[in-house]
Amino acid sequence: MDADVQSALSGGGEWAEGGAIAALLEYLKERDYRFVTPTPATHARILTREGGRQAENLRDIFGWSLPFDPRQIDPVLWRMLEEGRLVERHKGGAKSRVRVSSLGDDLFLHSAYPTTGQDAVFFGPDSYRFARLIADELGGCPRHDGGRLVDIGTGAGVGAIVAAHLRPSLQIAMTDINPVALRLAEVNARAAGVKARFFQTGDISSLEGNFDLILANPPYIADNAGRSYRDGGDLHGGEVSLEMARQAVPRLAAGGRFILYTGSAIVAGEDRLHQQLASLAQEKGCRLRYAEIDPDVFGEELEGEAYRHVERIALVSAIIGHHPDSR
Repeated sequence: MDADVQSALSGGGEWAEGGAIAALLEYLKERDYRFVTPTPATHARILTREGGRQAENLRDIFGWSLPFDPRQIDPVLWRMLEEGRLVERHKGGAKSRVRVSSLGDDLFLHSAYPTTGQDAVFFGPDSYRFARLIADELGGCPRHDGGRLVDIGTGAGVGAIVAAHLRPSLQIAMTDINPVALRLAEVNARAAGVKARFFQTGDISSLEGNFDLILANPPYIADNAGRSYRDGGDLHGGEVSLEMARQAVPRLAAGGRFILYTGSAIVAGEDRLHQQLASLAQEKGCRLRYAEIDPDVFGEELEGEAYRHVERIALVSAIIGHHPDSR
């Protein structure tokens, strides 16, 4: 994401502060816009298959990130994009610098395809799985009024927003090291009717007190480019997940839970992230509930040097807490 977009998302431009970005979501909602974002690999295949065509509708512009002719769209929409600096010139036409995905009744702004920038804000199949995990966890437990929630590395804000719909009385904090992610999360939350506080930080040490619910959907791929939304660090991409767990578990209130959705590299049949999380839970007097959601994803990563000894990458959920329901 280039400097103009970052400036717009940080509050620059006539439309930016509660303007163009929020107005875009409202505009799309009024037109019943829906788009389920696939994996980047699927996206690339679709674009190759389409043979470089221009956008014909809103889903093409804001879902598939196709170039479009500004003369062929609603002038009101074009003004939002242009004055909010959310559009760039592209081969005689234009292209949106943001993408919009639907999840339930909400729309989420995130980075346009391809997400190659260091400050890219990702949304995709993992976002949908994370949302389902939260819904399953909170839907099966008794409701309690009040409580505090923090979504670590919130990205587009999916985790906190989904939880807020299920527990409207929660006091919500969202954190991220990426200022563009926080700006998008703020707009997405406001559009979803969710009140929250936002903190630009890589950990939760600066936040006071304990939390009843801590959420995390960290990056879990060892990324050579070091992109913050994708690079999970050492342990074949599991380091960031483990570090978030180490931050989160000591900050759980009585009866609180840490809900982690991530990926784990399986080496010689062993899930080392599972082993590390089990040790952490035992050390802190907590219970761990761990499960494989999908046994094999991102198989193409196994061709890289970082995964030379890895036999598969599994998607996993880890629920750590003091409550008996966390068994």
